Formats: sequence, C-alpha cells, structure tokens
Amino acid sequence: MDSFGTVFVAIALLIWTLLEGSTATLSPSGVNYEVVALMAIKSGLVDPYNVLENWDITSVDPCSWRMVTCSGDGYVSALGLPSQSLSGTISPGIGNLTNLQSVLLQNNAISGVIPAAIGKLEKLQTLDLSNNKFGGNIPSSFGDLRNLNYLRLNNNSLSGTIPESLSRIGGLTLVDLSFNNFSGSLPKISARTFKIIGNQNPLNCGLSTKNNCSVVYPEPLNFPPDDNSDAGGKGHRVAIAMGASFGAAFLLIVIVGSFIWWRYRHNKQIFFDVNDQYDPEVCLGHLRRYSFKELRTATDHFNSKNILGRGGFGIVYKGCLSDGTIVAVKRLKDYNTFGGEIQFQTEVELISSALHRNLLRLWGFCTTENERLLVYPYMSNGSVASRLKDHVLGKPVLDWARRKRIALGTARGLLYLHEQCDPRIIHRDVKAANILLDEEFEAVVGDFGLAKLLDNRESHVTTAVRGTVGHIAPEYLSTGQSSEKTDVFGFGILLLELITGQKALDFGRAANQKGVMLDWVKKLHQEGKLNLMVDKALKKNFDRIELEEMIQVALLCTQFTSANRPKMSEVLRMLEGDGLAEKWEASQQRAETPRYQGGFDTPQKYSDFIDESSLVVEAMELSGPR
Repeated sequence: MDSFGTVFVAIALLIWTLLEGSTATLSPSGVNYEVVALMAIKSGLVDPYNVLENWDITSVDPCSWRMVTCSGDGYVSALGLPSQSLSGTISPGIGNLTNLQSVLLQNNAISGVIPAAIGKLEKLQTLDLSNNKFGGNIPSSFGDLRNLNYLRLNNNSLSGTIPESLSRIGGLTLVDLSFNNFSGSLPKISARTFKIIGNQNPLNCGLSTKNNCSVVYPEPLNFPPDDNSDAGGKGHRVAIAMGASFGAAFLLIVIVGSFIWWRYRHNKQIFFDVNDQYDPEVCLGHLRRYSFKELRTATDHFNSKNILGRGGFGIVYKGCLSDGTIVAVKRLKDYNTFGGEIQFQTEVELISSALHRNLLRLWGFCTTENERLLVYPYMSNGSVASRLKDHVLGKPVLDWARRKRIALGTARGLLYLHEQCDPRIIHRDVKAANILLDEEFEAVVGDFGLAKLLDNRESHVTTAVRGTVGHIAPEYLSTGQSSEKTDVFGFGILLLELITGQKALDFGRAANQKGVMLDWVKKLHQEGKLNLMVDKALKKNFDRIELEEMIQVALLCTQFTSANRPKMSEVLRMLEGDGLAEKWEASQQRAETPRYQGGFDTPQKYSDFIDESSLVVEAMELSGPR
C-alpha cells in the first residue's frame, strides 16, 4: 500500500504543478502614491537581473511597468514577480497599493518579516509568498483580508503561533502554511484545503480536538502485521484500500491526460481573423500574418543578445527572416491583460492605417493563444535618444545638420497624424526615445502604444495620464485632457533634447536643480547665454541663427497655455523659415501683459507645476479610456 499511496501523492502533485503552471500568467495616475509605493518596494528588493529596470520614479503612470498589472480604471491590481531571483525585504509601502488583488512573489529569496501593512489590502484575493526566506510571525492584520481566497506561505522560516484572526476570513479556498516553524494551538480556519505538514515544532492538532484538522493532508497509510484473530477483517480493509487507490489513481490519470490534451490544443496557433474570431473593429489592411515559429526562429528563440529595447508593454528584438530580411519584432507582455490587449489592438489599427515616410510602418503581426507580436522594419540607426549619446561610446556625433533634419522629419510625421489623417491621431508620448532613424538618418515617429483617435468633431480626449514627466503638457498632467497641442508641447521638448543632447529631466540635475530642462532653457534664453545650452559634443559646430530659431520654436511649442501653442503645420513652416518672426513677436506681446508673471506665457515654473500637480493627480482618478 505504500507504493499505491506514493503513486496517489505523486499524481496529485503533478496535477497541482500543471495547474500552477497554467495559471502562472494570470497575474491581475504626474508621480502618484502608487508610483511612490512601488518605488519603495523596488528599493527594498535586491534585483540582480534588473527585472524592475523600467520602474521609474519620474513616470506618471506605473501601468506600463514590467511585472505590474492594472485594472480597467487604471489602478495597480497585481504584482507578479515569481521566480525572479529577488532577495532583500518587502517594504511596508506595499500597504498603500490599496487596489491590489493579487501578489505573487513565490520562488525568490526574500527575507525579513512579512509587513503587517499587507493587512490593509482589503481587495486582496491571492497572496503567494511561498519558497522564500521570510521569518517572524504571520501578522495578525491578515485577519482583515476579508476577500482573501488563496494564502500560500509554505517553505519559509516563519515561527510563533498561527494567528486566531485568520479564522475571521470566510472565503478561503487554500491555506498552505507547511514547512515552517509554527507551534501552539491551531485556530479554526475555514478553508477547503489547509496544509500544515512539515512544521518543526508540534502543533496542537490532534484528531480529538475541535480544531479544523480534518482537511490536513494525511501521511501515507501504514498497516500493522496480520493478526489471525482479525485476519478476515483486516484483509477486507486492505482490499478496499487497494481498490480505492487504484480507482483514484486511474481517475487522476484520466484527468491529467485530459488536461495535457486541452493544453496542447489551446497552445496551437490561432490566427487573427477580423471577420469572425476576434475584433471586427481592428483594420489590418494588407498586413502579413507571421507564424510564431517563424518569428521565434528569426530572433534565435528571443535571445537576449538580440534585444533592441524595452518598453512598457514589451521587448523589441532584432530578427532575421528566412529570406534574409532584417526586422524588429515587438513581443508584447501580459497580452491577456487590459493594457496589453488594448496595446496590441491600438498599434495594429493605428499603424496599419497611418502611412507616411516619417511614421513607423507596421509590416505584420502574429497572434496565438499565448502571444501577441508586431513586426516592423529594422531601424538601423536606432532612436534619437540613443544616437545623442553615441559620443560617450566613442561613435560619431549626431551633427547639427542631421539634428535639424530630424526635427523637420518628426514635424512632418506629426503633421500627418494631426491634420491629414481621418480620424486624427494624438501620439501622447513624443520624445527622443520614440523617434527612430532609418539607414539615411530620416526621422520616423514610432511607438503608437499611447496614441488616441480623435474624431474630427472633438477638440480633445480625456484619458488616464500616460507618458514621462518633463515631456507632458501641463493641461494633460492636471486634467487628463489631451489634444494635438499636447503633442506640440512634447515636440518642443524634443527640440530642446536635440539642442542640448540631454534628456528632459537630466539637464537641470547637472546643475543640482530640480531637473526640468524647460525652466533652464528659458532662463538661459532670457540671459542671452544660448551657447551654454548647446550639446558640448557638437564642439561649437552649429549655425548660430538656426540655433536661435530652433530655440524660439521650442519655446513657442511649450507655452503654458495650450491655446497659445502653434499647430504642427505652423511649427513645420516656422522650422522651414516661414512665419517665425510674427509668431515670436505675438508671444512677446502676450508676455508683457500683467497676467503672465514669468515673462513668457508662464504663470509659474514648469518644475513647480509638476510638484503641485502631482498632488492633484494623486487625489483623482482620470476618467475615460486609455
């Protein structure tokens, strides 16, 4: 019977493992309280493989971060960090993520005590801290997790008594406290499955007690040697036990076989059929459908050596198709969550319909049960942001002529989106990192992940704030209302990045200031010290007149009041030398009116506005679709 019991347990463990594997992907607005809480968590953890690399305190919205999932209304609803080789401790700041429904931190090496602040997460349904190095007690505050279904704390070094407060949770499905150092009495916990085996200290859980011990997994049955006085009865019991074991084993084998067959069937390629099987509103045009096998081979099984860049919704790989064509393959993460799926549909719909020399063209896509991938032409010269830093790596500097050409190409691409598309398109994240360069250094506007369609009858759309602090227009940051003028503001910051060679938040940091480029450019411009803001890598090889004109265009684009900013058609004309003088004079006349105290359509410094508006954004939930 020992062998039958072992088979039974082995098969049960196999099913448990398969189920765990199948659910591993089922994980769940300026700088707000959720960003602060997540950064506190990051600071407490040791991350040897930089899986939290894109967690950035300057981000307006954490929903695009790796391992973070948000609900449809824009709140952080899940942290999924299993098996990431993390160590360190969990910050009590996790208690400020009050909309968390799932926390998955299993199979790491996290130590310290479990924060009592987790007990404040009233919406929490799943908490898995198993296979770590946690010590101390289970916080009694866990009894306040009234919506908790799954609690796994097994394989840690927890000790003390199991808190009586856990008995207050009525909807528990699984509680696993096995392989710790608990002692004392066991509270009456209402859970379908309750595992406490493997604790080094004795637990008061005898069969005669009133505690809830009946659901504890039993040890394999052991039978005493035969006794002639009761041989028939014992033999009968053995036969029943053997028959039950055989029956249960057979049933479990059938279940396992059915499960494996189901997984096999559903992991096959399922192509994106607009007319029948998927979303009839997504327009694919003449895009090519690639097979997952084809793209996996092209990227050498998504080898990390082929990574071109990482974004909020996925990783971009360099690939070589069977015909020798070099491509960029964007592999979306968390495709089945709200953000990832919307991201996929947005890029497919928008990029396939927007065709212009200065816009990144989508070649094709792949969709399976478990994957969403987009295929683009390979941009051999990378992004503007990366090229501006090439001199640090000993590569040729992006010269002034090419910088001006990039500005013109980007302006033409945005003009097409704003005024020549139907419906119009707002990009919402214009910055150097999202402007790519082809083999001829022609600017290509990429990353439509945050783009929004704008009906010709609409002046703006209201959404949850997305983007990067320093690039975001004031009205968008404070109200969530974006329009073409939001992109114009971002374009103005892009011009300043081209001029200075620095990121929007890095310029002021070098001078130990608040770190917003716009305020410093305005100050240097007022003082006539234009040379001080020019990228030193240019070594004074630039046209002074063109420099002043580009600065003026940038300042016109970044005026605090959106109505005063020019349209992209006007911006392009000004960059080409038409109408700049008139626009600049009009802006200076406005600046002389009493309502503007900052001297240039600036009622306050942009850096001050960011500090103040972050409190506003923290306190409100911006409505509307992403």
